Amino acid sequence: MAASAHHPQTPSERLIALCIEWTWPLWLVGGLYIVGPVLGWTLAAMVALAVYLDGLPGNAGKPAAIPFAIKVWMGGMAAMLVILWVGHANFDLGAGKTIKSTIGWAKGWALIALFPLAGAVLKVRPEVIYREVCKLGLYTLIALPVFLVAPFIGLPELLWISPLKVLGGAGPDYFAAQLYTIEPGAGTPRWQFFAPWSPAAGMIGVICVLLAAREPHIGWKSAGIAGGLALAIFSQSRLALVALVVIAPFVWGIARMDRWWIWLIAAPIVLALGIFGPMLVDLADTAINEFSSARADSSRVRAALGRIAVDRWQTEAYWFGHGVVENGPHLVEYMPIGSHHSWYGLLFVKGLLGVFALAIPLIVTLGALIARAMHDKDAQTGLAMVLVLSLYSFGENLEILAYLYWPALVIIGAAFANSAIADAAKTAEHA
Repeated sequence: MAASAHHPQTPSERLIALCIEWTWPLWLVGGLYIVGPVLGWTLAAMVALAVYLDGLPGNAGKPAAIPFAIKVWMGGMAAMLVILWVGHANFDLGAGKTIKSTIGWAKGWALIALFPLAGAVLKVRPEVIYREVCKLGLYTLIALPVFLVAPFIGLPELLWISPLKVLGGAGPDYFAAQLYTIEPGAGTPRWQFFAPWSPAAGMIGVICVLLAAREPHIGWKSAGIAGGLALAIFSQSRLALVALVVIAPFVWGIARMDRWWIWLIAAPIVLALGIFGPMLVDLADTAINEFSSARADSSRVRAALGRIAVDRWQTEAYWFGHGVVENGPHLVEYMPIGSHHSWYGLLFVKGLLGVFALAIPLIVTLGALIARAMHDKDAQTGLAMVLVLSLYSFGENLEILAYLYWPALVIIGAAFANSAIADAAKTAEHA
């Protein structure tokens, strides 16, 4: 039984496994941005069918109940749509822009609820995703030499932009087969692999490392972790390096909070923090300054985009936002206001209510998985995924990249489903 644990057994698992395994070919033809939303809504249709069939007499295949945290995500992402409509109405943006933004919601915010829903209700086994992520890591290692030598042997930065762009409606970055980019100012190469830009590749690399670490087969685990590390390191993403250092130890500590020796270790650490606190604050300030100066231009633009977003949110659209993204001035190189930051972006586009619509599900999910992580390994993995989303919400717009990091969302849903099954088994055992 254990030998087949990683093999897809249900239609939903087969679809998920196929989409992960075909990541590189889909990237080459520009299909990733299309396949992500199509998969999310297909799985949602399968959830609806499973729930409908469960209500028919004599049906044996009972779907899992929807966990409370997943319901909160569904409510939050549905609220995003209503807020969007109100924002469009407030600024008289017209039916055309409203329809376009609604389609954008379906390809972004909606997926952040649909994939966890599928993972929970369709009972997707995490082992299937772990193995497929490891396969993706192996394929990444095979492709890696081509990417690394490309800037030094004269290969073009951009292979092509897929004609599938006409179906997506997003910018060309999402459909471009890009071998590398040259860092402005430094003149050094930087890689984004199958992501639309380098920091996004770093985010996917972190997710791959954390998921591959749960694979029991040492060979596949090694390939998965190595492939994920390659994505994270060669993307040269500062946030990816922070996430790799911080998230795994944090989850490890949370999972052992109920053990007396953890508190024994923590006590002198807390005491030391109290004594050396001022010194540590100074060191942290220095580290932050060095972190920002590593790419001074990037940090400057990000900070300016944030200031513009907050100022215009406060003065123009406090509750429901502006409804649409707007490009900033020359100061920020005409980048979209609030980009590179989910919270600033939400304040500008969807106002304070939009911030609540994301913050509440994140907080509820974090709390629920922290409580479960002490007794359940799947909950620990789900917690790691939520921590990645939380950390990257300060460096990326989560809704834009949902089509890419969706396996992490499925794992979050599966963590709740498996925890519920374990709880039910314990209850039946005690009874």
